[in-house]
Amino acid sequence: MKPENYVDQVIEIATLAGSKIREIYQKGDFEREIKSDNTPVTSADLAAHEIITKALMALTPDIPVLSEEDADIPFAERCDWQRYWLVDPLDGTGEFIAGSGDFSVIIALVEHNRPILGVVYVPMTEVCYYGIAGLGSYKRKDGTEVRISSKQLTKDSNGLRLAVSRRQDPKSVIKLFNQEKHCELVVLGGAALKSCLVAEGRADCYVRIGPTGEWDTGAAQIIVEEAGGQIMDLNLQPLTYNERESLENPNFIVVGSPALEWDKILINE
Repeated sequence: MKPENYVDQVIEIATLAGSKIREIYQKGDFEREIKSDNTPVTSADLAAHEIITKALMALTPDIPVLSEEDADIPFAERCDWQRYWLVDPLDGTGEFIAGSGDFSVIIALVEHNRPILGVVYVPMTEVCYYGIAGLGSYKRKDGTEVRISSKQLTKDSNGLRLAVSRRQDPKSVIKLFNQEKHCELVVLGGAALKSCLVAEGRADCYVRIGPTGEWDTGAAQIIVEEAGGQIMDLNLQPLTYNERESLENPNFIVVGSPALEWDKILINE
């Protein structure tokens, strides 16, 4: 299957879910619970999940959907999937609850354990990022679309623009870098949004310390890769998808310039 044949429909689905999230957010009247993994979920997460899964099942009835809000699918069943949709209906639930506006809808198509199509839609700005394997990455807003590229640094570059979460102690991230590299912080919520900052060259890297799921990185990975960057674990190995029982990612780094000697820039503790 050609992922480019589905991109407009998937953007439409993400936009529809994003509109529902925005409606709930602006009303400020939403239910909140704590899941078994001690992470929050709201009625906006669940409403977006319902919209996306129904629409994807109608679009491609033969392709299964793995959503954060319905992820209790045994590996014995998942391991036979040649392709599947990987969804985070609302990435940045904490930001949604806090009222920052930094959250997004994430939909990826994974084939043979690698993302081949990714869409990240931002409800509060109506910006959409997307990437297609072999065809590049793009940013769409108000009917206009531009191709995006990560910033390619050289080994002589002294500074790094480092995307960090406003909910994370910056020192815990900066300490991972060689002190010869000056780090300028770019603060933003939502894992996918920070990855997209790297993809469009507004940040040089983003390090995530702490638990995330494969749905947090699937779409971002193809967007970053097609823009010229890379997502890796902190041992600088590529992230993998649907290859083990756990769907939890390791700590990871998103880089705009894969050619840099990141093994020397990062401090291996």
